[in-house]
Amino acid sequence: MKEKLSLYVHIPFCVRKCRYCDFLSWPAEEEEQERYTAGLVCEIRSLEAAAGRFLVDTLFIGGGTPSLLSEACMEKILEQLHRTFEFEAGAECTVEANPGTLTVSKLSAYRRMGISRLSLGLQSASDRELALLGRIHTWQDFLNQFRTARQNGWNNINVDLMSGIPGQTADSWRETLESVCDLHPEHISAYSLILEPGTELWRLYGDGEGSSGDTRRNDRGCIGELPPLPDEETERSMYRMTRNILSSHGYKQYEISNYCLDDFSCRHNIGYWTGKSYLGLGVGASSYLDGVRFQNPAAIDDYRKACRADRSLIPPDGRESQTGYIVTEICDRKAHMEEFMFLGLRMTEGVSEQSFQDTFGQNIHDVYGPVISRFVSYGMMQQSGGRISLTERGIDVSNQILAEFLLN
Repeated sequence: MKEKLSLYVHIPFCVRKCRYCDFLSWPAEEEEQERYTAGLVCEIRSLEAAAGRFLVDTLFIGGGTPSLLSEACMEKILEQLHRTFEFEAGAECTVEANPGTLTVSKLSAYRRMGISRLSLGLQSASDRELALLGRIHTWQDFLNQFRTARQNGWNNINVDLMSGIPGQTADSWRETLESVCDLHPEHISAYSLILEPGTELWRLYGDGEGSSGDTRRNDRGCIGELPPLPDEETERSMYRMTRNILSSHGYKQYEISNYCLDDFSCRHNIGYWTGKSYLGLGVGASSYLDGVRFQNPAAIDDYRKACRADRSLIPPDGRESQTGYIVTEICDRKAHMEEFMFLGLRMTEGVSEQSFQDTFGQNIHDVYGPVISRFVSYGMMQQSGGRISLTERGIDVSNQILAEFLLN
């Protein structure tokens, strides 16, 4: 029986870099996009000998802004993927898109190519907050694209939202949540802004060195007259508000930051959280196979050189020769156990005691008994039906709890 595999394809191009973004992405003209597509097709083709052991059940095309690519480029990528890999019937295939980059023609072409799920990057319903984030669209732009997608038959749409934006208030976040719920997307991802080193927002709010050289900061870290970040209590209230409002509109929280209607959870992301094998294609893309983490070169010239014929995958011992990949970690038993808990506890259903036993040949309580008992006594974890999960109180402080599952 073939091993189930998730594929991730990285498209690094965007109209312009958002102020919070630390992903591998940059603006590019059509000619560069076509060269990249040719290299990506070459990489996919080079995996033909290795692809036979897999059955692809999820595909996620992310970026960057994949919807910037021409229909012709996207079609070349999808055609080569289906020539090289066997896809399961009904495989979940997602493409990320930003408002302002979609057309009716592209929406129709994606469906024809077998893409079944659309992920729209909104972030906020406030034009002021969107401008502060450096987004290229307005709320009305998003509405127009969402409605166009619906009119063209898309019935599995995710909307990405972001809380903790500078100047954002509980009221403006509530308005964003209510406005999006009124549209009834099948899935909502609601993340909190993280100030990543090297981004423009980090320079303005995070590291004390603004672009103007002015390092005078208010009590939330920002420079000069820029709006402050929401304080910690406001951020906590925003998280609780997210859970309550989305629940009242019929959305089930199945992971700390992800909510869905009915059976519309993201199967691709669930694969990440449950330790499933995945293969990343494209510049800088990461993979996890046979207990080894590896990635493609992040420099575009190095990536192009690595896309050669008959490329083999990383063997279980982590040898890099003749692969073109960079090994980042060989996961030993300890690391595997830690990750099993870190990722599994992000999901509201938690981790299965039987799955832990089957995976590691040990009872979960022999390894983590004291820490589980402690957080159960605090009312932050619960045990039910052979599963261990975080309670609502535990989710509120999940980062601190998950840190306790590191093994000495």
